[in-house]
Amino acid sequence: MKKRFRTEILLTQSQKTKFFQIRGVCRYVYNMFIAYNQERYKNGAPYMSAKLFSVWLNNEYIPNNPDKYWIKDVYSKAVKQSLEDANTAFMRFFKGQSAFPKYKKRIVDKPKMYFVKNNKKDCLCERHKIKVPSLGWVQLKEKGYIPTTKDGYIISSGTIDCIAGKYYISVVVEVPEIQNHNNGNDGIGIDLGVKEFAIISNGKKYKNINKTEKVKKLEKKLKREQRRLSYKYENKKKGGATQGKNIQKQREKVQKIHHQLANIRNNYVKTTVSEIVKTKPSFITIEDLNVKGMMKNHHLSKAIQQQKLYDFRRILIEKCKEKGIELRIVDRWFASSKICHNCGQIKKDLKLSDRIYKCDCGYTEDRDFNASLNLRDASIYKIA
Repeated sequence: MKKRFRTEILLTQSQKTKFFQIRGVCRYVYNMFIAYNQERYKNGAPYMSAKLFSVWLNNEYIPNNPDKYWIKDVYSKAVKQSLEDANTAFMRFFKGQSAFPKYKKRIVDKPKMYFVKNNKKDCLCERHKIKVPSLGWVQLKEKGYIPTTKDGYIISSGTIDCIAGKYYISVVVEVPEIQNHNNGNDGIGIDLGVKEFAIISNGKKYKNINKTEKVKKLEKKLKREQRRLSYKYENKKKGGATQGKNIQKQREKVQKIHHQLANIRNNYVKTTVSEIVKTKPSFITIEDLNVKGMMKNHHLSKAIQQQKLYDFRRILIEKCKEKGIELRIVDRWFASSKICHNCGQIKKDLKLSDRIYKCDCGYTEDRDFNASLNLRDASIYKIA
């Protein structure tokens, strides 16, 4: 079974320089691939895939353009992965799943480097450091988090990215698969929402982290710093004395606050999933939420986005596979909130503002807790 580990790393100045060189070449080749296929389309030629473009780039374009030999000076696997990313963007566009691929800009583009294990000497990991192709040994800030090669674990691939001036490594490790087993405990149903993050059928509730004082203060600070950044841009457009370095400093301040908020929310989601899984239920049932459709409600779109419902499901699936717990997913059209758990009657006129479920049979319960009970007892589902 493959498991992903992500942690912060400490790069030397020479490693940072090498990292940004690779990132710059990857961005250049990515944009070149888009521009080349645009030109082919205008000339009536068919679409060229990433593999064919890579062959043309190395065998025809670079030999005929000696000033472009610097493309081959960096880690080739990272360059090929950037072409595959561009190819995926085109495939999504052809299928109508996304807009036409955009060019990557240096300021907007997130610095990222892909690497893969090619030989026995690549991707070695010790307690305090990891060996990355092209960069060499890289120091880990959190020691002992990633399983070491000495213990028999194999790192197949990974990525390095830079967020708000900090560097992170994410690696895929082959770990032993745990056989599914019956824990003997009762199953649980989980109802995700906006008012409360998660309501469990065993009575446990997890609050909305975005309503805490710490998050509210950071969001207020973020608005203030974004306003300052906007003023600097407006001043520059009007021909003011604002320098590019000052804008870059202010942009980094905004990025750091965004990163802080993202870390708080991600940590809360992971902690919640870990606490739920530690109860060792025989099964867990969740609803197949249409997050993309829910985001179309402009009154709730921001709150839904901040709840990280998709990340909760993704992490829960990984944890359940790791612990051998059966994860059941109920269809999105299952009326979990409208069904009375006591008599099974469906209350069609239930409004979103009705937080207490009241049935004609006399059953009265919290709306979300009633939904979690219905999810737990659902008989039609699919296994994740």
